[in-house]
Amino acid sequence: MTAERVNPPELAPPTGFSHAVVATGGRVVFLAGQTALDAGGKVVGETLPEQFATALGNLLAALRAAGGTPADLARVTVYATDVGEYRRCARELGVVWRQLAGRDYPAMAVVGVVRLWDERALVELDGFAVLP
Repeated sequence: MTAERVNPPELAPPTGFSHAVVATGGRVVFLAGQTALDAGGKVVGETLPEQFATALGNLLAALRAAGGTPADLARVTVYATDVGEYRRCARELGVVWRQLAGRDYPAMAVVGVVRLWDERALVELDGFAVLP
């Protein structure tokens, strides 16, 4: 896949995301929402950064199983039960993202939700990738 990150100068500089991603490739992988579930189906982590790391790891594991890499991500949506806490933890979440996924940021959005499927989950990530 080739992914061109587009960040027009007339928009605010992006921090931890790209305004647009032009993806060219052969296969699209749709990634289901992932929370901080361990292999046994239990939510792990008490803090948002801990849960974010596990949820992102789960998303990337699904992507790898489909034959992709973090650089193939074209779009990720983050669903947070507390957007204020997400903003307060933004720097730490950015460190987690860079450690697990690198610096090729997809187009992203953060959406505040009342709750997720599992009541203990604080964050969920879904998205899609374009593979060669």
